[in-house]
Amino acid sequence: MFRKKKHAAPEATFKEVWSKGNIATKLSFFFMGSNALANKQWVKGIALLLAEIAFIVWFVFSGISAISMLSNLGPIKNKKVVYDSAQGVYITKQPSNSVLILLFGLLAIIVCIAMVYLYIVNLRSTRKNYVLKRDGKHILTNKEELANLFDSRLHDTLMTFPIIGILCFTILPTIFMISMAFTNYNRQHPIAFSWTGFQAFGNVLSGDLSGTFFPVLGWTLVWAVAATATTFFFGVLLALLIESKGIKHKGFWRTIFVIVWAVPQFVSLLMMAQFLDYQGALNNILMNIGWISHPLHFIDSQASPLVARITVIIVNMWIGIPVSMLVSTAIIQNLPTDQIEAAKIDGANALQVFKSITFPQILFVMAPSLIQQFIGNINNFNVIFLLTGGAPMNNKYNGAGSTDLLVTWLYNLTFGQEQRYNASAVLGILIFIISAVFSLIAYRHTNAFKEG
Repeated sequence: MFRKKKHAAPEATFKEVWSKGNIATKLSFFFMGSNALANKQWVKGIALLLAEIAFIVWFVFSGISAISMLSNLGPIKNKKVVYDSAQGVYITKQPSNSVLILLFGLLAIIVCIAMVYLYIVNLRSTRKNYVLKRDGKHILTNKEELANLFDSRLHDTLMTFPIIGILCFTILPTIFMISMAFTNYNRQHPIAFSWTGFQAFGNVLSGDLSGTFFPVLGWTLVWAVAATATTFFFGVLLALLIESKGIKHKGFWRTIFVIVWAVPQFVSLLMMAQFLDYQGALNNILMNIGWISHPLHFIDSQASPLVARITVIIVNMWIGIPVSMLVSTAIIQNLPTDQIEAAKIDGANALQVFKSITFPQILFVMAPSLIQQFIGNINNFNVIFLLTGGAPMNNKYNGAGSTDLLVTWLYNLTFGQEQRYNASAVLGILIFIISAVFSLIAYRHTNAFKEG
């Protein structure tokens, strides 16, 4: 058994730094960068001090207002005409823009959190300088501090801009989207809206949208399993077929199938949609050879839901099999030949070798990739949107068709006639929860995770 490594105790507590530090050290608890300036670390000291001054100015003149308005997302919910007694005229007051209020309010909170982190960095720097001075050690000069930013602390310097980008373009939009789920932001409230708690969740899970959510969720999971399993299984079989003895020009056959994957997916899907159309090439071919007497509805609005769903799974196989074939080929080419030869000497046939050696080895390596493909298929917007557009429509559903997944239904609720942005936000949260739960459970049950 390995003992957990204990974290080293700090060389000085903040209480000691405050009680025994000099004036500059004490001032750094109120004015960031004071200690750094006292030790002639000019760049760090000036940067921290200017950051504090800028934050205080911003917080007083803008930050307090932005955060306080989060409580009601704006005082005016509807257009009002009021009489201005001072001017003796009627004035029209427009409703508050709750979207901007929410956005800037969340941004203000993130800025405050960032400032708290910067303050902690300032205190740690002060403590470090105090300990060095107390122990009679060398305190880095301004030039040495700058050199460290491009030497031992280069990783921190390089990570600054990516972290700012993640905060602005990933974390802020994500929090903004999650916040929308707790409002009544929809077509009836396009500008000014209010907090409604978990009402939107109730509408999706047990209200007017529940009759659509659970059937669409069921089809989404069936689609994800079928799309992942078919592309994996047939990809492995295709790889085994190409790699089997007696097959000539293996590189040529692999290239032929890879071309399908190399073509942009949206091009392939749009071509397949035309090919499967009621008046498309497939129906004409089948009628010309006498297999059918009239065109069939594969993916249009008059198609059977079962036929349309089977069709999209088959088309997805056409797109996804080459990927699994390439990965499987690499695994097959690196399988231990001694095990296979020993099994054949013991009398195992090709099917037994595949069942006991080849397939388990491929599954062991590809298990994490399969989980990734499964989550990707839950959110596979392109195949459904470009191939069927959700068709055929279902009268029992609210804004969704028989082939719509949760992600395409989310799109319909956002950009369709209803424009239920709060319900769309709820769906986004639920899709994330479902994907996270399935991926965590699946990863923990893979042999790669257990043996890692």
